[in-house]
Amino acid sequence: MNIRSYINGEWITPDSERIVRNVNPANIDEVVCEFPSAGERETLQAIEAAREAFAEWREMPAPERGRFVSRVADRARQRQDEIARTMTREEGKILKEAVGEVRKGISLLEYYGGAGFRLNGQTVPSELPDCFTCTIRRPLGVAGLITPWNFPWAIPCWKIAPALVAGNTVVFKPAELTPGTASLLVELFEEAGLSPGVLNMVVGPGSAVGEAIIHHPAVRAISFTGSNEVGRRVIVESARTHKKVTCEMGGKNALILMEDGDIESAVAATADGAFGSTGQRCTATSRVLVHKRVKGAFIEQLLEKAREYVPGDGMDPAATMGPVVDRKQYESILSYIEAGKKEGARLILGGNKTGGNGYFIEPAIFDEATPEMRIFQEEIFGPVLCVTGFEDLRQAIELSNSTQYGFTGSIFTRDVRNIMRFIEHAEIRMVHINEPTIGGEAQLPFGGCKATGYGDREMADEGLNFFTQTKTVFINYSGRGERAMIR
Repeated sequence: MNIRSYINGEWITPDSERIVRNVNPANIDEVVCEFPSAGERETLQAIEAAREAFAEWREMPAPERGRFVSRVADRARQRQDEIARTMTREEGKILKEAVGEVRKGISLLEYYGGAGFRLNGQTVPSELPDCFTCTIRRPLGVAGLITPWNFPWAIPCWKIAPALVAGNTVVFKPAELTPGTASLLVELFEEAGLSPGVLNMVVGPGSAVGEAIIHHPAVRAISFTGSNEVGRRVIVESARTHKKVTCEMGGKNALILMEDGDIESAVAATADGAFGSTGQRCTATSRVLVHKRVKGAFIEQLLEKAREYVPGDGMDPAATMGPVVDRKQYESILSYIEAGKKEGARLILGGNKTGGNGYFIEPAIFDEATPEMRIFQEEIFGPVLCVTGFEDLRQAIELSNSTQYGFTGSIFTRDVRNIMRFIEHAEIRMVHINEPTIGGEAQLPFGGCKATGYGDREMADEGLNFFTQTKTVFINYSGRGERAMIR
């Protein structure tokens, strides 16, 4: 796999002494790619290329920019198997999940392809006679997009597409762990007729590439998805140069099972949310809060379901859960499992290293987790689930709200009163009823509150609006060059 950066319409190989060597997380003896890392110099070149390309790109009619993105969606559909296989080798998720991610990305490209016809403003009445007032949306300029490794196709799709349709030019920094998947996406934009400088990709570390993007005054917007530690820095540094910024960061999502909820459905949703994608997603079910009257029956069925997950190479059809992405993440998850044991939670299933020459960990389930424990409060980003009992809905919501995060959550119940109270009082921005905590759709806003999210939501119209500025327009046709001020 030949990994290069893409700047001003050309694929370049940086002249760098820093060599990145990525291995297949399912087989660490297999080198997926080895490439010289880009740095500040290449990033500055990309920003300058984007700045110069902006004037022409913004003048293209928005529907035409949308048609361009639609052509990318058509090409992605033709190469979806190649994209999915590349993703599985780089990131580790099983092929079925990779195919699902590719299809979600295509849906996002299709949605934003049509958004060129929906770059709407408002027409509102003026307080004055003979005056027409409205708002219009216009692009910001150069947008810096920083994306993570866990969804290396879908997240770039939902950032790049709206940024371009809105009329911005882009400097895109993908995760160094998944550059092959990112490169395929940029290739598709190039094949669709991309003008030089409109979309640039710089493959390098956050300490060089990310820092250059967030500090450069020509970059007018930053869209970041990643850790809270880095996200807080992005927010602070972006403010220094008055950049518009949105950040999606960690999650510690809870699924609540009420006494009247369907246990079998809740078990399936919990397992899917906790162990799908090896737990490496911000919407993963990390905690399950169960009414004490049904807790025993729930745990019995959950253990049976969790044992069905077979860690293995994502290319193997028999595998139902892939490896952890790399050694750093692998060791972090194992350390959380040890911390849970020391803090007094009861490990009732798994948590061990498992077979194969890769970063494989068995699904782990802790019972009797309490809010004082790290495994209850901190994002683990792996196949580790905490179970906690509760007495009533009020206590369940208090437990759900007791972390710094506010991303997504779910409740299983047949009682509409429970449903409405959960919707109203859960400190989250994405609410699921009788389904897993995971999932999003192109036409619906995506993101969290509290320590999870900062700035505008992503996807849907909100994701498009972030990449625009609103202009207020007054057209006075009275024939007089004065304005009687009311305010």
